[in-house]
Amino acid sequence: MSSISEPLRVNEVEAMTDAAPTIPFVDFYRQRYPRAVRLAVVLTGSVGSAEDVVQDVMIDAHRRWARISAYEDPGAWLRRAIVNRAISRHRRVAVAAKGFLRLTADARLSIDLVDSDWELWRRVRSLPARQAQMIALVYVEGLTLEGAATVLGISTPTAKSHLARAKQRLETDLSDWNNS
Repeated sequence: MSSISEPLRVNEVEAMTDAAPTIPFVDFYRQRYPRAVRLAVVLTGSVGSAEDVVQDVMIDAHRRWARISAYEDPGAWLRRAIVNRAISRHRRVAVAAKGFLRLTADARLSIDLVDSDWELWRRVRSLPARQAQMIALVYVEGLTLEGAATVLGISTPTAKSHLARAKQRLETDLSDWNNS
């Protein structure tokens, strides 16, 4: 799977068909947008940033729809692009993001999260990046360990290790929080 700015490799071109897109882009957009934003919210910590990330990725997807729609799973491309874009965005605005997160730490958004979830997701975002990404992909997107590993471009054992460490740290952090 290529990143959104990198050209296709030979094996990716061979895996594509010359057939017309299997699903119109507008249908793909309508089906995937809400879940894509939820994933991006967990990765970025902000609905506004998440919507920006998803809109940028959707624009890229629309431009390349003939190619992307021929993939076996266009949703996998979308998830990978969202993760990549969220990482890039974080790198570009790291200092501003820290200040922004402090200002909006108590913001409540209408994305089907109950109040107690906000503390959990705040703590998830404080994890090392790969650990937070694994939590988001497995528990928000519902991917298998193997699916999350593929999205992140890491091996399944590495993904399993990141997920186990994340869960262990969250369990400790949340138990300390509940006992205080």
